[in-house]
Amino acid sequence: MHTGGFAKWTSRFEDERERRRAKGDPDWGQSATLHPAVWASIQRFQVGEDGDGANLVGKADQAGDADYVQAVRLFIAEEQNHARLLARLLARLLAAGSMPTLPGHWSDTVFVRLRRLMGLRMELLVLMIAEVVALRYYRALRDGTDDALTSDVAGRILSDEQRHVPFHCERLHASLAELPRAMRRPVMVLWRLLLLVVSLVVAADHGPALRRLGIGRLRFVGDVMTSSHAVVSAVLVPRPDAWTTTG
Repeated sequence: MHTGGFAKWTSRFEDERERRRAKGDPDWGQSATLHPAVWASIQRFQVGEDGDGANLVGKADQAGDADYVQAVRLFIAEEQNHARLLARLLARLLAAGSMPTLPGHWSDTVFVRLRRLMGLRMELLVLMIAEVVALRYYRALRDGTDDALTSDVAGRILSDEQRHVPFHCERLHASLAELPRAMRRPVMVLWRLLLLVVSLVVAADHGPALRRLGIGRLRFVGDVMTSSHAVVSAVLVPRPDAWTTTG
């Protein structure tokens, strides 16, 4: 399977890794105080960010492009860093009387099982749902809390997610190009339907936290679905300005 052109993504991930090292971690010496509904929500998202990514790497390796495999490994490293940042944040909240990380959550289990059902294309389609939902969630967390440490952590993760989505869009474009033209748009229509279902579930599950962050359930779902138009455009008709997002 041809997946050429991913050397540039490897360079971007490597550049970001060096920038992250130079910048250093957030100031963990700051106190952190959040409403219980918000830190409970962060617990659940922390579970979703964790994982070794071995299944994704294995499928990427089968695609036959070493640059793509390396880019995937760097992407996974960023996701693991997100889990680390959230775990450190939860540790600060624990010191203030909140709760530690969770050992697991049913929503993460469902996503992992769905991603492993088929090949790389299905893996990325399901992963993209999580990434698009995460974009809106971390923006709400960054902008909706008056806790400086939480806002800093959320902003760092959001910046990464804004690069992850176009990375996956480019690979999905190459994957869908292998399908008959008549099938490509229906695949993305089904993807948006699944995204809608997941967004509704997340809105219901995290509703109290979202309200605390200044965004209601319906607005959260609406914003996620609105952003999905750019994703579909980038996957079906890629061009330099196909992916746009607000941060």
